[in-house]
Amino acid sequence: MSEALQPVALAGGKILVSYAGPVMTIVINRPEVRNALDNDSARALADALRTFDADAGARVAVITGTGGAFCAGADLKQLGAGIDYFPWAGSADGPLGYPPGKPLIAAIEGHACAGGLGVALFCDIRIIDETAVFGVFSRRWGVPMSDGTTVRLPRIVGQGRALDMLITGRAVGADEALAIGLATRKVARGTTRVEAETLAQQVAGFPQIALCSDRRSAYDSFDRDTEAAVRHEMELSLQARRIEAQAGAKRFSDGHGRGGKF
Repeated sequence: MSEALQPVALAGGKILVSYAGPVMTIVINRPEVRNALDNDSARALADALRTFDADAGARVAVITGTGGAFCAGADLKQLGAGIDYFPWAGSADGPLGYPPGKPLIAAIEGHACAGGLGVALFCDIRIIDETAVFGVFSRRWGVPMSDGTTVRLPRIVGQGRALDMLITGRAVGADEALAIGLATRKVARGTTRVEAETLAQQVAGFPQIALCSDRRSAYDSFDRDTEAAVRHEMELSLQARRIEAQAGAKRFSDGHGRGGKF
């Protein structure tokens, strides 16, 4: 991977991709429609995420939007014109299938609704500011979720809160999102991308084998009973124990990395 002096434009500039060392930033760039994704931009987002997953030099990705919005979901004007959208999860071309093998951080300002909520839930960490608004606003138009929201939302906020959002379509503001665990961190207005990219650089600096195996174990545990999940965690840990753990323990014993500094 090489440093990109200018963002790479996908789908005619609807998706912008840039690098800062080991951090890839993916920007949804359709501010005129609050970054709603038409079919071209949804496929481009999928391409960007596949590129991230395959790029050994890219350790963490940040997803954000332009113009004070994150993503307003699927472009309903396109759907209303008779052009059907394809499922973003559960289809081979969709961007929101099983997450990549490396961390994703969402930098959210403004609307993250309908499919945009799905994009946010696809990420491991969601950083918001006071303008963030989440909701299944497509409830009003009879457009179902096909982006993984009905699966991921209950796992993150609990079944009761998820059903409230899914059934009523109500808006969830920044403070409530933080309180129920839908958002991970709240930062000063207008700083979500900077804060997300700063955090991404920090995460990229950690030993990656243990980080990624722990992350994968957390996701995979949903498909296993407790005994099988713990056994799977042990299996995933073996490579990090062989390659990273001894060296890390030696750094600790030599006095490095103490005092709560990361």
